[in-house]
Amino acid sequence: MAALMVLPALVDAAAGNPDWSVFATTAALTLFVGVSLVIANRGPRFDMQVREAFLLTALAWIVAALAGALPIAFSGLGLSFTDAYFESMSGITTTGSTVIVGLDSAPPGILLWRSLLQMLGGIGFMVLAVAVLPFLKVGGMQLFRMEFSDKSEKVLPRAAQVASSIAAIYFALIAIDATLLWLAGMTGFEAVCHAMTTLATGGFSTSDQSIGHFDSVTIEAITTIFMLSGAMPFVLYLEFIRGRPLRLAEDSQVRGFLGLYAGAVIVLALWQWLGGGEPLGKAIRETSFTVASIMTTTGYATTDYQIWGAFATFTILCLTVVGGCTGATAGGIKIYRLEVLYLTVKAQIRRMIQPHGLFEPHYAGKPLPEAVVNSVLGFFFLYAMTFAALSLALGAMGLDFLTAISGVATAMGNVGPGLGPVIGPEGNFSSVPDGAKWLLSLGMLLGRLELSTVMVLLLPAFWRG
Repeated sequence: MAALMVLPALVDAAAGNPDWSVFATTAALTLFVGVSLVIANRGPRFDMQVREAFLLTALAWIVAALAGALPIAFSGLGLSFTDAYFESMSGITTTGSTVIVGLDSAPPGILLWRSLLQMLGGIGFMVLAVAVLPFLKVGGMQLFRMEFSDKSEKVLPRAAQVASSIAAIYFALIAIDATLLWLAGMTGFEAVCHAMTTLATGGFSTSDQSIGHFDSVTIEAITTIFMLSGAMPFVLYLEFIRGRPLRLAEDSQVRGFLGLYAGAVIVLALWQWLGGGEPLGKAIRETSFTVASIMTTTGYATTDYQIWGAFATFTILCLTVVGGCTGATAGGIKIYRLEVLYLTVKAQIRRMIQPHGLFEPHYAGKPLPEAVVNSVLGFFFLYAMTFAALSLALGAMGLDFLTAISGVATAMGNVGPGLGPVIGPEGNFSSVPDGAKWLLSLGMLLGRLELSTVMVLLLPAFWRG
């Protein structure tokens, strides 16, 4: 992170903005702390156990958000530490909620730093999903650990090689996206910033109007394609490159995600066309971008979709919690969990109809172990209870029902904009009380780290022994 802070320092220095010294100072401080930790912990080899892995995972994201908040807090924007930490946590978790007003005139260093935070959060979560969460058996993720435990199914021999290969694909897609956006009419700076936040499915923009600022069909089409790309399993891109292109089309998550996306676009486009009187072409353009933005948990906006009516608004609220595929940068519940839940319920109903029959749910052609089913069901229960608790807490702080509900949904889903006049697609979180911002920051962290990774730290039994 210290190295990344040098980039906005150089950008601000070139633009003559005094914030370059803020980035340089915070980079030095961050480097000092990081190097001190390395030196202080040099010694015999340490074999990490499950408990240490849980603790390290949660603390890494909390401390990364703290480091990311430093240049924002001390910049010329005049934000409080609460606002700076909220902005940084929103960036590192690729949520995209913002408290900054006047992005069009904000210093270039801050705009670049926000994009870099989301780029870092995107690649960090993909490595987490491939190497750590399956090992920790979080929310059914052990399903994917089993998939790669068989030597014949391994993409590459070691997890480190998989992570580095995924990173190479990630940065290659960012470069391609930036080039296409630049050719489509963005400046080079805007193209780089938006490419990083698009592939990270983060949604930070350089304008208060988000992608709607450019009013370009070409830019919206390019962004839609790369938002969807960011929500796909990156391991399957590696399979594609290694000569197995059909794995991407055969994956049940990919088919389920794209099927749900197409269905939502068709329904909402027809709703706008037949019920709202919008021209069909405009309806397809707006809904295809908006549904991609919400389902991939990116959070870009080109229009205020709240004016589409109650049905469309409720549909978008439901899509907010869905999320993308596992092994992608997208947040949310994830498609595979919805599939596991569907298969489990389907098998249970068949058992009710035929009590003496043997009905075992299968996923990707393999029987679903009971441990995976229990993990997924536990995740849904924990998700619902956390959602309710945070919503009640926000309501107790004075937020109205729609703001509280959609605020928690967008935080836990790592989407960005909520619903209502305050935090909707044309608003932001600057007027939300400080206590609510800390709760929403917690919601972002819980959503990004799949809930139980953080919740387990609150159990007394975790600290015993």
